[in-house]
Amino acid sequence: MNGFGEMAGDVDSGSELDEFDRQVLHLLQREFPVSARPYLELAAKLGISETELLGRVRLLFGQGYIRRLGASINGNQVGYTSILVALKVTAERIADVARLVNDFAGVTHNYLREGDYNMWFTAIAANKADLNALLQTVAAADGVKKLVPLPAKRVFKVNVRFPLIAG
Repeated sequence: MNGFGEMAGDVDSGSELDEFDRQVLHLLQREFPVSARPYLELAAKLGISETELLGRVRLLFGQGYIRRLGASINGNQVGYTSILVALKVTAERIADVARLVNDFAGVTHNYLREGDYNMWFTAIAANKADLNALLQTVAAADGVKKLVPLPAKRVFKVNVRFPLIAG
């Protein structure tokens, strides 16, 4: 079973969220307290025990509804640099390039898309030299026809909260 902070797989298509699970997810994403016993506090709001809540959270991890629990740190604020990258990858090398990109610890997202630029990823590194080394390695990979680095000029929003309950 997944521990907190670990990635889970896709949602089990046979499972469906009930209203209580929606409340649990709502509290986890919007009202997670910074305290010695955050799950105890959330459990009290839900009218269940801490043990019951932890079991429910583990189940939601196992079903793929929760991918990760953890702090969202502002990388720029702590001195890191990040980038969005567009790649043109030959069809026969997509899986190999995806594995190469995913092997970098600083890669946070990696997607296959339709169109000429068919692979897009985001990466973060401690400094520009490390980020450039990553980009050079990926650009040199078999099957990569073009790499376009797209550094952010201004951040407008880095946040997502899914509306899971009314109100």
